[in-house]
Amino acid sequence: MADGDGRGPGDADARHIIARTFAETIRLHEKVAALDPEPILAAVELILGAFGRGAKVFAFGNGGSAADAQHFAAEFVGRYLRERRGLAAVALSSDPSAVTAIGNDYGFDRVFARQVEAHGRTGDVAVGISTSGRSANVVAALESARRLGIAAIALTGGDGGPVGRAAEVHINVPHESTPRVQEVHRTLLHVICDLVEARVANAL
Repeated sequence: MADGDGRGPGDADARHIIARTFAETIRLHEKVAALDPEPILAAVELILGAFGRGAKVFAFGNGGSAADAQHFAAEFVGRYLRERRGLAAVALSSDPSAVTAIGNDYGFDRVFARQVEAHGRTGDVAVGISTSGRSANVVAALESARRLGIAAIALTGGDGGPVGRAAEVHINVPHESTPRVQEVHRTLLHVICDLVEARVANAL
């Protein structure tokens, strides 16, 4: 409902939207926090194994999930909370020349798979992020990763869909709202960064 001048929500409506948004994301965080943590722990072990071998982590997704992939990679290359050595992580959405060339020549469904095939090696880890669980280019990249002996981790929403099924480790946020799933994905990615970094820093 617009306010008196037609420019947007009135004060009462705006306050309701604020309260509702916080309540929804808190409820979903609490729901995911109560789930079995084993997929999170399994993802941490795969990533630690890759870094221990001098291998790389590739992260990818579309839209907000592309931003989350870049954030995730940056936390490893730089730091999350602790001083430690830099860790090799790459977000596959970060090179617009590669993304647009591959999309133009091979189709958008191949923009991440082609990069995994070009840069990935056995022992690396691929992390695909999809709030719907149905992103075809994320599925294709995870499938390419597994063919190359690259461990595949998926973060999804909804029921996980084909993205979840394409991964060997699947971390699902069981909700249909893209914004709410993205909020929990960011928390999950921070948890993974924290756990990985703690082990790496303690090994110094």
